[in-house]
Amino acid sequence: MRRLLLYLLFLVPILVQGQIIVTGKVTITSEPNGLPGVNILVKGTDQGSITDVDGKFSIRALPNAILIFSFIGYKTLELPVSGSSYLEVMLEENSQQLGEVVVTGYSSVSKREITGSISSLKPDNFKGISLNGVDQALQGQVAGVQVTQSSGTPGGGIAVRIRGSTSISAGNRPLFIVDGIPVETGSLSARGFGGQNDNALALINPADIESMQVLKDASAKAMYGSRASNGVVVITTKRGGKNSPTKISFDVQRGIVDPVNTLKLLNSTQLLELQREAVTNAGQNPDAFGLIKGITDAVSTNWQDEVLRRGIMEQYQVTASGGDNNTTFYLSAHYRNEEGVQLNNGFERMGTTLNFGQQLAPKLNLNTNLTLSRSLNKRVKGDNFLDGVYSGAIKSLPYYVPYDENGRLIGPNSAMYPGFPNFNPVAQALLPRFETLTLKMIGGLNLTYEIKPNLRLKGQVSVDYNDITEDQYESSQTAIGGYLSSVGGRGYGVYIAQASTNMVSNLTLSYNKQLAGQHTVSGFVGTEVFRTFYNGADVQGRLFPSDDFTYIASAGIVDAGSSTKSPPGSLFSVFTEARYDFADKYLVTLGMRADGSSNFGPNNRFGYFPAISAGWRISNESFFKSKTITDLKLRSSIGNTGNERIAAFQFLGTWSAATYNGNSGVTPNNTANPNIKWESTREINIGVDAELWQGRLQTTLDVYHNKTSDLLLTRPYPFTTGFGGIPDNIGDMENKGIEWSATSVNITKAQLRWTTTVNLSKNLNKVLSLADSIPLYRGYTAEGVDATNIVKQGSPLGSFWGLNFLGVNPATGNAIYEDVNGDGAITNADAMVIGNSQPKLIGGITNTVTYKNFDASIFFQFSYGNKVLNFTKATLVNMGGDILNNQSEEALRRWRKPGDITDVPRYELSSTLNNLHSNRLLEDASYLRLKNVSIGYSIPSRILQKWMIAQARIYVNATNLWTLTQYTGSDPEVSTLDGSTTAQGIDFFTLPQVRTISVGLNFTLR
Repeated sequence: MRRLLLYLLFLVPILVQGQIIVTGKVTITSEPNGLPGVNILVKGTDQGSITDVDGKFSIRALPNAILIFSFIGYKTLELPVSGSSYLEVMLEENSQQLGEVVVTGYSSVSKREITGSISSLKPDNFKGISLNGVDQALQGQVAGVQVTQSSGTPGGGIAVRIRGSTSISAGNRPLFIVDGIPVETGSLSARGFGGQNDNALALINPADIESMQVLKDASAKAMYGSRASNGVVVITTKRGGKNSPTKISFDVQRGIVDPVNTLKLLNSTQLLELQREAVTNAGQNPDAFGLIKGITDAVSTNWQDEVLRRGIMEQYQVTASGGDNNTTFYLSAHYRNEEGVQLNNGFERMGTTLNFGQQLAPKLNLNTNLTLSRSLNKRVKGDNFLDGVYSGAIKSLPYYVPYDENGRLIGPNSAMYPGFPNFNPVAQALLPRFETLTLKMIGGLNLTYEIKPNLRLKGQVSVDYNDITEDQYESSQTAIGGYLSSVGGRGYGVYIAQASTNMVSNLTLSYNKQLAGQHTVSGFVGTEVFRTFYNGADVQGRLFPSDDFTYIASAGIVDAGSSTKSPPGSLFSVFTEARYDFADKYLVTLGMRADGSSNFGPNNRFGYFPAISAGWRISNESFFKSKTITDLKLRSSIGNTGNERIAAFQFLGTWSAATYNGNSGVTPNNTANPNIKWESTREINIGVDAELWQGRLQTTLDVYHNKTSDLLLTRPYPFTTGFGGIPDNIGDMENKGIEWSATSVNITKAQLRWTTTVNLSKNLNKVLSLADSIPLYRGYTAEGVDATNIVKQGSPLGSFWGLNFLGVNPATGNAIYEDVNGDGAITNADAMVIGNSQPKLIGGITNTVTYKNFDASIFFQFSYGNKVLNFTKATLVNMGGDILNNQSEEALRRWRKPGDITDVPRYELSSTLNNLHSNRLLEDASYLRLKNVSIGYSIPSRILQKWMIAQARIYVNATNLWTLTQYTGSDPEVSTLDGSTTAQGIDFFTLPQVRTISVGLNFTLR
């Protein structure tokens, strides 16, 4: 050891002696006197320095070393020392950020030239978040985009809204384009599971994404015309690079999954006391109801603990990419498996992606993309199902147990089975089989021919194919298969098979020309044919010989089934876009698309959707002298977009099959309306983009006003006509708002970098007119009023309807409601709009820090000012309406004697007055959520060299780690009616979000 220390002491002076001191100065065109704050690093070491206020630097390095100069907004420069002791360095402006290519679907454009409202998302923005679907990646990341994960069900529904909802009935999901093809969104399953749907976008692997562009205003969306009013998300998958060596990478991730919260419910002793009190208050004897102390409450089961578990999440990915001068390729394979927090619930996905490019001739290029995915969704019943798992666990009385003394699940054949509505939620989780198997293929091929250097012809053919098989069986020990008398008590099975296909082919001719002087023109024209196909069949069977025979072939009775094949839907389009740029100061974009849809009749088959936008780069004007603001652009746009997402062929008068007295025949189904046409949204946008301090701060501000006309709704008819109404264009609605986003580089030093990204959005929605003054009632039926939700002129979508709860009468314990019409009675006529589910402000903030080999990212997401209808409380704090369900701990605050001051009325068996639907159930659902924390460490290359590994990173990710909210339910983000436009924001026994904590390893081979 002593000899080693002496050797090191001898060696260090020699190494130091070999180094020289290098000084110099860094300048740029606009700062010839010197640029402060430039980072200098000796390549391959952690030695660094930074320029002073005059742009000067000094650093010690070996004579053959390479110095790396980096500064925000400028190209990184590697400069060999070559024995010099003084260096003059000039950095070039990096146009990559402002000149970054943005894919808008049919074309690509430099970010610097954009005159519309477009937000970009890169993999680094969501690489640390546990995602089931690509749409989840947008949450809190993009201004103007509201993303709600409707529940904690793996592979479950996601609601995405871009600048609010533009339609009442024609769908509000954005159009998702993956490598040029519109893909299925929303639910693929044919059977409901409470309010929760599956998610078609969960079949796309987020790790394969290269970029996501969110098109928000009319100019950016113009090329999608009739399908663009809800916004467009353009997804580009990864490809190999030209003249790039083959790179093979692996990513392994494994973690745990827990619910973010559970409800606080009464135990048996507390519940029994409450129930006896409710019965006594009704003037009856609780002993006669079997509510006997020491006997009824002898068992106290926590059903939430029985049906919820800690799940395991695992994910694996391998990729290979590269290319030479003529060929590029990207190949990936992945597997993800997530156990749900409910027993027997899980989501499994596996797939592969192959993107290939080949230069067939000097002017001819071929590109293909192929994604194959397979998912297995093991579902359980949820939400407001009477025999649901999580809903059953919340409602079920704690007096019962899931297993008998022999360890067998208690079912309808057991004397211990309590029956309606306590259906043993453990059995409801473990015994049924609800498996949805989905196969998805996204494939495309395009050829590009360069007619001239500035003139290109491109043709593309693509397909999105989805095959869905649902295999379901509910045994004789379940509520449906064994308890429901109409089924027969011997099992119930369902088998569903369906397939949907989207096919698109398009041809575009693009032109780009630098004219004399500083004039640049570009544009393209194109045509497209989009077709959809659907077919499906289902069959149902019951009276199985035993629960060992669970498929339809074994059913004693097969008494229901159907098959469907929809006529192909078609959309024929022509479109064009032209751009003009003068001196990088004055920018103009014109766009037009004409669509003809089979959804509309001959009188209005075609719709026309023009847009125009302009930009003015003020920072390039001679009068603009600011050194602080290095880029400033003002832009504006106006145009029309459309929405044609209604059921096919509604303009026709249709007939359907019917059976009467054992005889088959046909009957009128819908009346014809040849005048039905597109919903049309006129969009106005004004925005400003600014860059300060050479890119250390980049910010964007947009304000917009969108008015939707000709809403597709049903015009009511008198029922004496035999029809309830006719599809028609009636009604108007508007959305207006403001969006702001910014990215700042707070610290940039040789070994430390800290950046912050923040976005804020506010949208105001209002229904301007309907068919008449009669409102539309939506959501659920409710005690004492028409419904939980209302669509009403002058109010926003998502408005809640009910009575105004004023408090509890201290003398009687009864609820007090506002008597709006003053008639001395509380009736449906006293109902009013009591709130709405639309937030006043949404946003997110991400801080990213790198220090030496460590990196960390912290992402907060929030929603402010929105209300949630805690409809679960209508059952769990039901004031004695029944004694068949457990109650929340909130019931412990109930009124019990004269003089009590409380907000919870008295409990009285079968009383309805105290449980009328009111804003007592409406709560502030504002929340701040620590959405994701990611911490990583990149292993030094000197350690990896002997293992032939180019780079390796170990990381820890945590999602939904912490939530700040005043909401008393399990989760403020849930929405029972997944994807609903008119009744979002209802919590009706909905499973809360899950918390995921995982560790992973990512490495790349040499």
